[in-house]
This record gives sequence, structure tokens and C-alpha cells, in this order.
Amino acid sequence: MFHDDRMKVCDKVTLLILAAGMGSRYGGLKQLDPIHSSGSFIIDYSIYDAIKAGFDHVVFLIREEHLELFRETVGKRIEPHVRVTYAFQKMDDVPAFVTIPADRQKPWGTAHAVYCCREVIDDAFAVINSDDFYGRDTFKKLAEFLSADKDDKPPHPFCMVGFRLKNTLTENGSVSRGICETTADGYLTKAVERTKIQENDGIIQYFEDGVWHDLDRESIASMNCWGFTPAFLSALEEQVEAFFAANASKLEKAEYYLPFAVQELIERKEAEVTVLSTDAKWHGVTYLDDKPAVMSAIADMIEKGEYPENLWSEGEG
Repeated sequence: MFHDDRMKVCDKVTLLILAAGMGSRYGGLKQLDPIHSSGSFIIDYSIYDAIKAGFDHVVFLIREEHLELFRETVGKRIEPHVRVTYAFQKMDDVPAFVTIPADRQKPWGTAHAVYCCREVIDDAFAVINSDDFYGRDTFKKLAEFLSADKDDKPPHPFCMVGFRLKNTLTENGSVSRGICETTADGYLTKAVERTKIQENDGIIQYFEDGVWHDLDRESIASMNCWGFTPAFLSALEEQVEAFFAANASKLEKAEYYLPFAVQELIERKEAEVTVLSTDAKWHGVTYLDDKPAVMSAIADMIEKGEYPENLWSEGEG
């Protein structure tokens, strides 16, 4: 159950950017790999769009050893334009009863990442990945939903921005996506994780149990782009405790992902997640070979006037 006494969604909105992971398929810290000649990263464009949409606080969830690197790059660029906070995903930020395996090195997953921000977020907030380009429409929809005056009582009003599956693929390999199922009135019932999704001979398919299965091109896919009220953090504290208790004998590899936490609340009828669909095209660098296409797309948007050449020059942002 929830134990949160804040009953109104705040008119201020925070953007939480998950940037603690290292891209194993990409081969490095891709969050801070420039994708424009100005030195801008994908993360810059997300922040720029979020500020334009009305977000007034940015929280970076990073590894503590990357703090100075973030401050000296994207941090110093955006601090004149928006309030910035840094939080850290630490291996030992766990309930007191947990015994961490000596050889555990990998973080505990994206739900734990959000849990690590519980002391620095007080407002309604959105969660995004640092290395995905979501497009301005995404942040407009998130801001409109999160800033609306609504009661934050169970079932709590959360949201997710869903992309058309056809707009989320790469030509350089397969991807994993949560394929969303919804009610007739647009509430998420579940997101089924499909791995090894790619386009084969004009048909989008996923590979499972040795067989290729077709997927509808217009399916709604989750890109880990969520909107929550403050009550979610209270719920998450309880869920994280339950996760560690349930996995006490297998903590060498156990991970707790954000979609799992959301799904639990939906199934307990403690949350209703509105799916805000967008026709925006996702751009990302899942693989190193994706970078030229992302750079080309950004350059094209700049040429069309959708973004300035330098996002954070005087008078911009």
C-alpha cells in the first residue's frame, strides 16, 4: 500500500534522466558521445525539449565516479537554464537487511535507479533514458499530463509515452521493446517484453524459441518513458524491499526493472497508467553504427529550424 500524504499533483515537474549504465553493445559511455558538431549529446536535446515543455528541474542519475565528467560537459551547459541535481546509483543503497554478494558489480536495475532518487524528487516527474532521442512531442505530452490538477489517490494517475513500433527500430541489429497492451480507454494493462526485434523482408518480427514471430508495425512500444506522481516513490520503497527479500538467495544476478514495478501496481489496482501515444520517431545509439544516422537526423532537424545550431548559446534554452 501507499503511504504518501501529498494528495495533489504539483504544478512543477521534474525530469529524471537515467544515465548510470554503460553501453555494452555500444562500447563506452554513449551518454556523453557528441552527435553534433557543436558538441551536443542526445541528452542535450531531451533537456532542451523538456525545458521548452515546462520542466523546471533535471535530475541526473549517474555513477558517482562520473560526477565531474557530467558536470564539466552537459551540466555546465544547462545549469544557467534549469535547476540541476545529481543522484547516484550505489550498490549499497539497499534495505538494511540485505547482504550484498562479494562479487556483485552490476547495478540492481532501473527500478532501483529510480529508488536511489527518492531523497531529491518532491514533485511529479518523468523518467527517460539518457541515450534515447524522444522528440519534442513526447515532452509536451508528459508535461501536460503531469502538471494537470488531479487527485493523487489510489489508483494513482501515472502515464507512459508509447511509440509506434515501426518508429523505434535500427538497421544495425535487433532491439528489445516492451509491446504494450491497453484497455479500450487507453490504460496500460501490460507491456510484454520482446527481444531480438528487427525488420525482415519488410515485416517486423521478434525471435523466440527458435522461431520468428510477426509483430504489427503500428503496435505501441515502450521506450522507458514514464510519468509519475510523487506517490510512486513511496510505493517503490516498499517494492524494492520486497524485491530484495524475495531474491535473497540469488542476489548475484537479480535485477529489478522499472516496468516490473509499474506492472505490479497495475495488477494490484493501485495505479492507472495512461498511454500517451506519439508518432514521433525515436533515434538512438544502441549500436556504434547507429551514430551516423542519428547525427544525420539531428542535422536535418536543425536545417529545418526545429533546433538552433547551438542549443545553449545566449538567448537559447
